[in-house]
Amino acid sequence: MRLTMMLLALAAATATMGANKYDNPDTLFVARDGTAEFRNIADAIEVCRAFMDYHKVIYVKKGTYKEKLIIPSWLDNIEIVGEDVEKTIITYDDHANIRMEGTEKGMGTFRTYTLKIEGNGITLKNITIENNSARLGQAVALHTEGDRLTFIGCRFLGHQDTVYTGKAGTRLYFHQCYIEGTTDFIFGPSTAWFEDCTIKSKANSYVTAASTPADVPYGYVFSHCRLTADEGIDKVYLGRPWRPYAYTLFINCELGKHIVPAGWHNWGNKDNETTARYMEYGNTGAGADAANRAPWSKQLSKKEAAAITKERVFAVSSVWKPGE
Repeated sequence: MRLTMMLLALAAATATMGANKYDNPDTLFVARDGTAEFRNIADAIEVCRAFMDYHKVIYVKKGTYKEKLIIPSWLDNIEIVGEDVEKTIITYDDHANIRMEGTEKGMGTFRTYTLKIEGNGITLKNITIENNSARLGQAVALHTEGDRLTFIGCRFLGHQDTVYTGKAGTRLYFHQCYIEGTTDFIFGPSTAWFEDCTIKSKANSYVTAASTPADVPYGYVFSHCRLTADEGIDKVYLGRPWRPYAYTLFINCELGKHIVPAGWHNWGNKDNETTARYMEYGNTGAGADAANRAPWSKQLSKKEAAAITKERVFAVSSVWKPGE
């Protein structure tokens, strides 16, 4: 009997020692100044359990976090919340022309991210993601590959290729975010809805470069957004097709005077004019006049515009209602 009791006690102690104290829905706190359990966001991400069936919050206090982060594919249901969007900053400074160690090649666009999200059901709130490299090539701030990703009240700062929505069939929702860049600074094949966002151009170039696959019904939808520009910027296109069937719609947006009359560019390939899905409806502002728009783009009717809802756009593979 005594031996049995000892064995049971040993088993209980072993189980307790082996348990991960973070296997629960409690909030993790990160503070660069050392006033929380974690000083780096990567360390907080590291202790999260794989394939969580509960919601886990990582609360990040004000500070500048120089980290190159990956939220891996085995992490779900994580929410990263900044204390103050303008003072809680994740930053890194890679760009495409940095030489890779041991080679003569640059690192290329897709390795330059500051934050890469591979997991599903990830939410970011009130935080800044920045690529702070010099203007020496493509430099991604946010690279997404997961599905059902939500960004609320965030800032995405960079130059060329700031936001890369990197996987076809995945769904992204941006609400009241600020996104800035120079060339093609929102690009990729994902389905993404931008609601009440500010999109700022820092150079005469192109805002979007969608690469929506032909069999995906929706790409980028900008709803009630504001397109602005730095002083002196006066020749910006709404988009050009990175791939032939690029889908981009601006609906009820305010387009600044920096948007060129043609609105859309064919990326130097006339064939793209027969396949690219470029549309507008109900836009206002000095850049919204449709009289001289590229003839291969489309102005939607009221009925057509009314049929484009978040529910329909996000029903790509399953029903998803962000925020509900």
